[in-house]
Amino acid sequence: MTDAQPPATDIQVPDDLSGITAEQYRASMRHYPAGVTVVTLGSKNGPVGFTATSFASLSLEPPLVSFNIAHTSSSLTALRAAESVVIHFLGEHQHDLAQRFARTADQRFTDRSLWTTLDSGEPVLHGTPIWIRATIKQLIPIGDHTFVVGLVTRVRDSTEEQPAAAPLLYYRGRYYRPTSLEE
Repeated sequence: MTDAQPPATDIQVPDDLSGITAEQYRASMRHYPAGVTVVTLGSKNGPVGFTATSFASLSLEPPLVSFNIAHTSSSLTALRAAESVVIHFLGEHQHDLAQRFARTADQRFTDRSLWTTLDSGEPVLHGTPIWIRATIKQLIPIGDHTFVVGLVTRVRDSTEEQPAAAPLLYYRGRYYRPTSLEE
């Protein structure tokens, strides 16, 4: 048995991508549904947040999660300076929050009735079925995004207290609710 080699830290992009355009790639990815989250964090200039559909669970031991943020995002500078984030799993009833946090940054936290702040400084949105707090462990620039790895330090699951809302999904440029195929 030989030792596995560590993965390369940079991606070598071939000169010929077989004619794949950004528009073709984007159109094909729209056919893959994704859960909708809102990531929030505290910054020296106030609360910061953005909608993210790239959330994933990475590891159980230790509990690690990930998401991506575009290099063009107005939230990237604050995220690079942050020590932690809160990731909110949106319910089907919260498509308005998803839209709010996909808009320009100055409109995201204008309604103070929608959020409060944890003792650790991160904004928390009211009414989300589940939110998790994670400390940022790694920021990996890759392609036109930064891959963020976080260690989960707290979970707030309110689905036991009230009937769980179906998750909010994003598919083909629109928001959806899932329906069960079981009868």
